[in-house]
Order: sequence, then C-alpha cells, then structure tokens
Amino acid sequence: MCGILAVFGCVDNSQAKRSRIIELSRRLRHRGPDWSGLHCYQDCYLAHQRLAIVDPASGDQPLYNENKTVVVTVNGEIYNHKDLRQKLTSHEFRTGSDCEVIAHLYEDYGEEFVDMLDGMFSFVLLDTRDKSFIAARDAIGITPLYMGWGLDGSVWFASEMKALSDDCERFMSFPPGHIYSSKQGGLRRWYNPPWFSEHIPSTPYDPLVVREAFEKAVVKRLMTDVPFGVLLSGGLDSSLVAAVASRHLAESEAACQWGSQLHTFCIGLKGSPDLKAAREVADYLGTRHHEFYFTVQEGIDALEEVIYHIETYDVTTIRASTPMFLMSRKIKSLGVKMVISGEGSDEIFGGYLYFHKAPNKEEFHEETCRKIKALHLYDCLRANKSTSAWGVEARVPFLDKGFINIAMSIDPEWKMIRRDIGRIEKWVLRNAFDDDQNPYLPKHILYRQKEQFSDGVGYSWIDGLKDHANLHVTDAMLSHAGFIYPENTPTTKEAYYYRTIFEKFFPKNSARSTVPGGPSVACSTAKAVEWDAAWSKNLDPSGRAALGVHASAYEEAAEANNASVINGPPQKQRGGVVEKTATVA
Repeated sequence: MCGILAVFGCVDNSQAKRSRIIELSRRLRHRGPDWSGLHCYQDCYLAHQRLAIVDPASGDQPLYNENKTVVVTVNGEIYNHKDLRQKLTSHEFRTGSDCEVIAHLYEDYGEEFVDMLDGMFSFVLLDTRDKSFIAARDAIGITPLYMGWGLDGSVWFASEMKALSDDCERFMSFPPGHIYSSKQGGLRRWYNPPWFSEHIPSTPYDPLVVREAFEKAVVKRLMTDVPFGVLLSGGLDSSLVAAVASRHLAESEAACQWGSQLHTFCIGLKGSPDLKAAREVADYLGTRHHEFYFTVQEGIDALEEVIYHIETYDVTTIRASTPMFLMSRKIKSLGVKMVISGEGSDEIFGGYLYFHKAPNKEEFHEETCRKIKALHLYDCLRANKSTSAWGVEARVPFLDKGFINIAMSIDPEWKMIRRDIGRIEKWVLRNAFDDDQNPYLPKHILYRQKEQFSDGVGYSWIDGLKDHANLHVTDAMLSHAGFIYPENTPTTKEAYYYRTIFEKFFPKNSARSTVPGGPSVACSTAKAVEWDAAWSKNLDPSGRAALGVHASAYEEAAEANNASVINGPPQKQRGGVVEKTATVA
C-alpha cells in the first residue's frame, strides 16, 4: 500500500505551504517507506509515499501522461493493467507500473473510465490543461481515502485521516465506489452492481462456477515483484486462499522470482485455536509456515499505536487489528511486503454466526448487502491499516468485483443455514471446494466453525482487554459517558477506554463521525439484532455472543472451561450447533 495526499485551491502557495504538504505527507510514510514524490502546479499539490510492489525500479509516483499535463497519485493495484495497455497502444508508457494506465485511460475515455479498472485503488488525478481534478475509490473500499475542506476553500484528499485532520475544517471518509469530479462539483457513484439494490437474486447455485471464480480472483493477486505470503488463521477463508494460492503459485510469474513454495503466517496467544488449525493446514498444503506469538500484555501495550494507525474506536476492529498489527511487524521483518488475506467472505456468504437466526432468505440477503456496503468501515479498514502501518500490502480475493457479482447473484436460499439438512454457515463456499478426488483441505478444516479473528487468536485476549479497561474506566466515568461523548456514546468500559485514546489523536467532530455506531451482536448490523430478542441483552461484537450458536458461547463458557472451537463436517451437526464431542481442531 502507498500513501497519497492531494490539495487543490490553496490560497497560500508559498514555499512554506510546500513544506507543510511535505510534512503532512510524511505522516503517511509508514504506508510507503520506499520513496517519496511531490508534484506542484500553481495552487495544486499531489504527494505520494510509495510502497514498491510492481516495478520497484521505475514506478515512482506521481505518474504522468506523455507531456505531463495529466498527473496522478495512486494507492493500490490494478490487476488488469496489462489488458488495459493493449487498449492504449497509441500511448507511450514510461514505467512498468500497473497504475500508469490511469493517466492514459483518462485521456482516452474521460472521467468514465473508472469501471474499467479491476483492482483495489484510491487515486487523485489533476488535468493541468483546465485545472480540473477527479478522485476515486475502489468498489468496496479496500483502500482507504478521506476527503476534506479547508477554510481557504481548498479541497483535500488523503489515504489516512491523520494527514488532513489538522488542516481541514471538515473531513469525511470518501465513499467506496464513488468518483469526485471538480467539473461536476460533487460525488457520484461509478460502481452500480446488480446486488447493490438489494433485490433478491434467483440464480441457481453452481459450485463449480463459485470455485472457478474464486480461483481466478486469487491467481490475479499473485501479481508481484516482491516477496509475499498468505495470512493463515486456519479458518475456512484464509485456508482456501492458501490452498488455491499454493496450487497455482508454480505457474505464476512470481514463482520465477521467489520460488514455488508458499509462505504462510499466523499469530495468536500460545495454545490458541488459530495457531493449531493454521499449523495443520500449513502442513497439509506444504507451505513454509511462520508462527508468531504475542501475550495479552504485549497487545495492551500496543493499543495506543494501533488506534493511531487504524483511526477508529470501534471495539471489534480494535480487538482484531491489534494482533494483525503485531503480526505485520513480524512479517515485514522477514522482508515480505505483500500478503493475501481472507476478508470479505463472511459478508458475502453470511458467515457470521448470527446468520443462524436469519428468519428468511430475504432478510438474509439484505443483511449480506448491508455488510458488504459497510466493509470499508470495518474489515477493509482493519486489514489495510493494520498491515500498512508496517509497510505491508494486504490483498483480498473474496472482494474481487467479478467474484462478488457471481456470489451475490446466487439465490440466497442456498446460503441459508439449514439445520434440518446439515448446512452450516457458508455451506455454498465449503461445498464448492469439497473435492474428494483432489481435496483442497482436510474435511474438518473445510467445515470448521466460523471464528472471528479477535476470538481465534485466543479467547483470553478479549477477556484481558475487558479486564484492562475495567482498571482504567470507573463506574462513574461510564455513567457520564453520554455527556462526555454524546455522539456514538460508549456503552461499555472497553469502548469508553478506546474512545479516550481515539479522541487524544483525533479530537475533531469530523473524526468521530467517521466511525459507525449502533447496537451489534457477533458483528451484526443494528437491523439484524432484531432477529433474536435475547441478543439485545447481550450486545457484544465477539462471535461468542451468538448465544446458542457458537460452540464456546458465553453462556456455556464456564462449562466448556474455555475449550477450543469445536470442528466437524456437516454430518456432525445437531440442532444448528456443532456437537461438543467433535474433534478439537
């Protein structure tokens, strides 16, 4: 991942202003430690902090068209850049960068080219011929982007809030799938897939179509000129990413440079469910596996730094970001700059345990749509900023545009959790890769129960966070929370503790408004809390809060003695709950 900063319409364009832009861009250097670039044109500035993944030697930014009248600063990867170059034969390319196509596409197609891009990206483009500019963000919001306004009439864009929060009177998260045009004077949506309307689809489920689409999504993300690996928790999603990547790595260009043995990475408290499951998957696939450990205290010590980097006070996001942040530092120390991860599957297929209580296929599908639309505020934010904090890029094949279109066109009746016929959560994905002739994964891994990352690294992690917050937040402080924090008022001591740290770094109203609020259970939206009356009394984002569904639900924790998550294929299921007598993963 790179870091971008762009400012247009500054009243002051002195040397002091240039120095200030450089200073603010430097706040993003963790995202791009490999090189810095700045283009100034009158009262317009485009800055870039580069993490070199494709064409490290010559792809420095900002990038230009042939006569440098079009300037672009980009954060992201354009996976179909070679195909796009074939449509731009009249242009001269100066670099091998995948992002250089953007300037030339703009020349040939105007502002309507964004949907031609297959990848993850946030970019800002300046046309110096008329001083117009555009900014755009990828379909789902895998890459972060913020937009702000200065008192002098200036317009700002930045990869992270910290680069513009001090100098903008107001700022916001740039909406995914949108483009801002100075010519048209506002935002408009460029990404308009069929599922966005939330109409109920009716396409029959075809497991081979799902499998082929996902394999294609993984393979295209093997595009790299630097060492890479896969984040492997041992759960279904990351295990499938690793299985597909390891199958196709030998035939990829990356194998010519970095070898055909896939590297995998996992982190957890010693004895955690994820570590054991990940090791088993790695052994099965024959990957070179790297296992990292952290203690609860090490995680707590990192909290302030984590919140500064991920720029949120959302409880679930902080719980999961901390181990990912620590793991990314270890990964970078090994010389790895890119990782492939499994975010997005639970939103697309209804994998969170609360989906067990979906009353019908209509509400099931509408909830998956709501979850995908909000990914940029949660899992995409976590995956991107936790890794980018250490100059590592995370790629997410489940959020491939083509794969999402296929997966979200399936009649949601197939995604419903059916206790009567043994379908657990994400059955359509599990079944698509359930190949007895040429198995991708062991059966009990393929059918392992959903485990949220913050749970899977070790249950005592969340318990330790709560205990720590209880030491720092008194009952009186929490009782007055509505007066101190009237917007998105924290309702637990843990949430209050995170909020105090966030406000220290980002004290403006605009900053706190970038974070969503509302009740949630096991990562549900507020609407889905209505599916079970008991949930309103147990509002906690952990998967264990899905009472009666998770094998280690809070109400059974004492009896289970903090047992590991129980795994088992569909035939081991009883009454919607995986049997406790199944084999421990």
